Amino acid sequence: MPRIDALDLPVIGLDALDGHAGTHHEVLDGLARQHPVARVEGLGYLVLGRRAVDAALRARETSMPALALLELQGVTEGPVHHYLAGNLLSLSGEQHRAQRRRVSGALGPARAEALRPTMRHHLEELLEAATRPELEFVSAVAKPYPARMIAEIVGAPVSDAGRLGEWAYWIQAALDPLQLGGHLEQIQAAAAAFDVYVREELFTIDPSAAPGLLGDLLPEVAAGELDAGDAASLISSVLVGGVDTTQAQLAHAVRLFATHPGQWELLVDDPALIPAAVAEVLRFEPITPFTARLTTAELDLDGITVPAGTLLIACIATANRDPATYARPEVFDITADRGDAAHLTFGAGAHFCIGHALARAELEEAMSVLVSRVARIELTGAPVFDTPSGVYGLLELPLKLHPHA
Repeated sequence: MPRIDALDLPVIGLDALDGHAGTHHEVLDGLARQHPVARVEGLGYLVLGRRAVDAALRARETSMPALALLELQGVTEGPVHHYLAGNLLSLSGEQHRAQRRRVSGALGPARAEALRPTMRHHLEELLEAATRPELEFVSAVAKPYPARMIAEIVGAPVSDAGRLGEWAYWIQAALDPLQLGGHLEQIQAAAAAFDVYVREELFTIDPSAAPGLLGDLLPEVAAGELDAGDAASLISSVLVGGVDTTQAQLAHAVRLFATHPGQWELLVDDPALIPAAVAEVLRFEPITPFTARLTTAELDLDGITVPAGTLLIACIATANRDPATYARPEVFDITADRGDAAHLTFGAGAHFCIGHALARAELEEAMSVLVSRVARIELTGAPVFDTPSGVYGLLELPLKLHPHA
C-alpha cells in the first residue's frame, strides 16, 4: 500500500478550513470528488472521502488529540488546559471506557425519552416569552433550550442555564484554532469561572439529595470510589459538551427550513417526517465539520498506509455529502431515501457522541413544537455564521415565525 507521505496530494492552507455562510462546502466538496485525502500545509492531512473518514474515526490506532493541539498552540497550562486534560475527549482506552460508563445512563436513550415532556415544557416557555413573531432565534430559543436541558440532566439549577450557555460557548472555542488565537483570554476566563462553579456550587450539594448526574456521582465521591477531580471533569464534559453543539444544530435546522420553505410545508403537512427531517439536518449541515485524530501506530486508511504520529483531520462535512454513498447529496431533502449509510455527524468508534440520543430527542421535540405553532419560517435578515473550524453554529438568526391561521 502507498504511504500517505509519499502520495502526490493537493495542498491546502488552514484558511480553507475557515469559511462563513457555508463557503467551506464550496471549497471542499469539489476537492473531495477528486481526492480522498489532501495535505494541510504545516499540519497534517485532511481526510475527505466517506470510507476514509469512517476508517479514521473507527481506528483503534488513533487518539483524540484535543490536548496536544492546544499545547501545539502554546497553551500548556491554565484553566482551559486543566479542563481539557480531564475531558472525555482527552481520555483513551480503559480509562475512557470506564468514565463513559459513569455518565452513559444520564445521557442514554431511556433518559432522553423520559425527558421529552420536559423538553417540550422548556420550548413552549421560551417561545411564549418571545411575545412577537419576529425574534432573533439563537438568543431567544436555540441557546437557552439545550442549556436548560443539560442543567436538568446534571442536576444544576435551571436558573443557571444562562451562565452555562455562555461558558459552554467559550470553553468549546478552545477546540477551534481560529477562536483560540483571537479569544484566549475569554476562553481562559470562562474555564476558570466554570471550574469554580462546579466545585463551589454543584459539589456543595448534599450527595444524598443531589438530583440528576450529580446524584449518581457525588455518592461515589463521598464513598471514596471516585476521585473528586475526575467527577468534576465528568460533570464539566457533560455540561459543556451538551450545550453548544445542540444549540448550533438547532439553529442550522431552522435556517435550513427557512431557506427551503417547501421542505417546511412537507413537515407541517406530515409531522411523522420529523425523525427523518432531523436526520437530514444532521447529515446536510454537521456542526462539527472537522474532527481530529492522531495515529498512535501505523494505520491502514482505506488502502493508504499512515505512519504513527500523523495528524488526520476527518472532514465530516464532505463524508456526509459523498456522492458514492448518497444520491444527490448536495440537496437538502427530508423525504430522500438515504439508504443504510448513517451520517457521521455523531462520529464513529470509541468517541462516538455519548449524548447522541439526547441531542436527537431535543431536535425532534424542537421541530415538533415549531411545527405545531408555525406555518412558515421567514428570514428577516442575514444569518451571522460562526467559523466552521470548531463548533459551527450561528451567532444570529433573525426570523419571523408565521403562526398557523
